[in-house]
Amino acid sequence: MSAWGQVGDLLQLVPVQRAGVGLLLAAFGLPVVGVVIVGLDIMPVRFAMMHVALLGIAVGQLVGLDPVVCGLVACALAGAGVAPLARTADGLSGAMGLLMSLAIAAALLMLALSGVNANGAFALLWGSILAVRPSDLVVLGVLAVAVPGVFVWRRRELALLLHDRELAWCSGVAVQRLTVVLLVLVAVSVAGAIRLTGALLVDALTLLPALAARRLGRSLVSITLWAIGIGVVVNVVGFVISLAWDLPPGPVLVLAAGAVALAAHLIPERRTSSWRTSASASPSVPSPPSLH
Repeated sequence: MSAWGQVGDLLQLVPVQRAGVGLLLAAFGLPVVGVVIVGLDIMPVRFAMMHVALLGIAVGQLVGLDPVVCGLVACALAGAGVAPLARTADGLSGAMGLLMSLAIAAALLMLALSGVNANGAFALLWGSILAVRPSDLVVLGVLAVAVPGVFVWRRRELALLLHDRELAWCSGVAVQRLTVVLLVLVAVSVAGAIRLTGALLVDALTLLPALAARRLGRSLVSITLWAIGIGVVVNVVGFVISLAWDLPPGPVLVLAAGAVALAAHLIPERRTSSWRTSASASPSVPSPPSLH
């Protein structure tokens, strides 16, 4: 049987269909989260949330609740809780580093003292794409709507915040509140991708499409659309390749997304103003939002 014939047979299986749907849903939300991560310069956030997710998974296994749901809740609370410490981009990175250290220490201590099998917790960090459940698809579906929805709803404020935090503050943007929303979305998105690629390879779905999109787009809207488009192509192509040649999907997705990002950076940079310039120079800077 040819490799492509094998793909057709595998696509008849329900777990494979769920995995494919999950990757498609992820492509509409997670690359947009990558735009936030790159724009706010908070690369450590994905590592911090990976460790927080492990802590939530350990708690779930200890008390007998769904580990992934516990990981999602833990990441959401951590994202909201760390925001007040993030007065600057450097402060945010520092807070994430502290959170990462405390979370992994607490998770390892809990696993050691409780006698819970650590293999199940750590397995989720590596991902198990064929173990995607309907509940995971619901989470990814919500993210696929919520994340782009926030960008559409607060596009101008986001453009200012991702360009310059102080400028956004002076322009009347509710910086602290918007930062909390973004951090919660980032945290939940990282946790939501656990079963697809594992937290260790979540960059394939978030950061790498965003890096390529920032090179190709000239406005926040175009960057966001590029990120989603690249995410869809990478996820579909990477998944099909992994099925055709019986390869682990996570590494294939990373390599495919990395190849696109590298190719995008080999394209000569356009001599045009970027969205960062237009965000600061645009005459349509948003008026201060009402506090009532």
